Amino acid sequence: MAKKIIIVGAVALGPKVASRLRRLDPDCEITMIDRDSLISYGGCGIPYYIGGDIGEIEELYSTTAHHVRDPEFFRTVKGVKVLTRVEAIGIDRRKKQLKVRHLDDGTESEMAYDKLVIGTGGTPFTPPIPGADLPGVYPVSNLHHAQAIKELISKGAVGNAVVIGAGAIGVEMAEALTDLWGVQTTLVEMAPHVLPVAIGPNIALIVEKELEKSGVDVKIGAQVTKILGDAESGVTGVEVSGEVIECDLVVMAVGVRPNTRFAAEAGLAVGRGGSLIVDKNLRTTDPDIYAGGDCIEVRNLVSGEQLPMALGSLANRQGRIIATNIFGKNAQFDGTVGTFCIKVFGMGVATAGLTIHQAKAAGFDPVHSLVAQFDRAHFYPNSKFLFVQLIADRATRRVLGVEAVGEQIDSVKARVDAVVPLLHKGMNVDEVCTLEVGYAPPFSSAMDVINNAGNTLDNILDGRNTPMDWPEFSDLFEKGQITVVDLREAVEAQPFIDQYGAERWIHIPQPELRERCNELPKDKDLCLFCGTGARSFECQIILNQNGFTRVKNLQGGYAIIRVTDPDFIPQGG
Repeated sequence: MAKKIIIVGAVALGPKVASRLRRLDPDCEITMIDRDSLISYGGCGIPYYIGGDIGEIEELYSTTAHHVRDPEFFRTVKGVKVLTRVEAIGIDRRKKQLKVRHLDDGTESEMAYDKLVIGTGGTPFTPPIPGADLPGVYPVSNLHHAQAIKELISKGAVGNAVVIGAGAIGVEMAEALTDLWGVQTTLVEMAPHVLPVAIGPNIALIVEKELEKSGVDVKIGAQVTKILGDAESGVTGVEVSGEVIECDLVVMAVGVRPNTRFAAEAGLAVGRGGSLIVDKNLRTTDPDIYAGGDCIEVRNLVSGEQLPMALGSLANRQGRIIATNIFGKNAQFDGTVGTFCIKVFGMGVATAGLTIHQAKAAGFDPVHSLVAQFDRAHFYPNSKFLFVQLIADRATRRVLGVEAVGEQIDSVKARVDAVVPLLHKGMNVDEVCTLEVGYAPPFSSAMDVINNAGNTLDNILDGRNTPMDWPEFSDLFEKGQITVVDLREAVEAQPFIDQYGAERWIHIPQPELRERCNELPKDKDLCLFCGTGARSFECQIILNQNGFTRVKNLQGGYAIIRVTDPDFIPQGG
């Protein structure tokens, strides 16, 4: 008798399981259910549909050959039965039956299975904010929400919007509303910076400046206390840390909670926040029930921590593994390093592994380098600056994380992807220094920015390079507690001298430093300054050799100031 496979959830994981399993086993009976009417769509594309990059919503649930992925498509092309508007409400594990509710008529029934797959994803979390249930407040978790928001905007009914939450969806929605529609958008985040789970403060400063430059009002470290309006007129404003921001639309982007209640009630083990616990074969605590996607915990291969990881790329890879194992093979999912990328207006951001904060919380002693370098050979046309932060543990030199941001998004992603295998294997900084990557002037420098991030971190760990980040520099300089030594050419340094004074901003060009270092005070804290931080490192070695002990260099130099705090740069500088 053919095996009966029931798959709960038909957005990302479910269709992958069904399609792979049908290719492996032409005879099994595969039934996929979902409580929605729209299935097998690219949810990560929703902000790009709202923002106009994707013209029609059907493109999100169509194949490359333009076939709509609906129940009829799965029946005729994939040989899979799909039941929409059907919700799982319970599991009788002893009888191996799934209890479901048919949402259109409210009837309930049982479905027998040999193997059950749970890919139910998550539900948007709505914080307990007064007014969160008003008309005009939307989550962004399915295509119905996307259609409603786009229809509202396209009618001209939205002049101002507030996006609550500056994670990936919040940032993407802020761009979508601002870029195409010209909606005055305010992005509110309780954490100290945007994308707080993905990146640290150094890279976040660049992202925040890009958002602000593009017209988004960014409020970090801020809390929404009330949404104003009424049931008839809808939203009229949002109260943020005592300030009222008028708006016609509120987008909730504060995270999701796993849809696992029916599974937990059946006795399947759950972990943090209700996410299902699975083994490396993606089996739950019932060997006949598998789970994957946004509703499970996965192992972070850097920290060893078990945590949910809501990424469509993971769901698809996990779907293939589940299908392979149901067929009878032994495929494993070891875990993830959380590789992530996002476009923010004219910038690409990518990251993998742990942030500095996460590394500290996991018990590491993190040390980081931040380098600014052209993504192509500096002499090649159209080369753009790429900023890379590499994080390692001080004692073991193990690489813990990498973050990158730059204007040419493919270059950004490529650099982070190159480090990901090292994170998977627990490799150290030395292996980043010697990492083999392709070279030609249209693609990179002969010494790639990733290699230089490793080289810089190697020098920091060995005590040859004593760095300072821009936030610390800005604070100390404002307080008058550091003196800058500008190592660039006179034409570059003079506007800063005119603005900040020759006593606070000393100019000695790099070629003259060996002969003139006695002009510098040894009893003051000095910060060396150049274009990117490379020359300042070389000059730090010279000064250390000449008895200067209170010397640091600004990581990223002028390049980092230009993208994080351009107001600090004098006119003509």
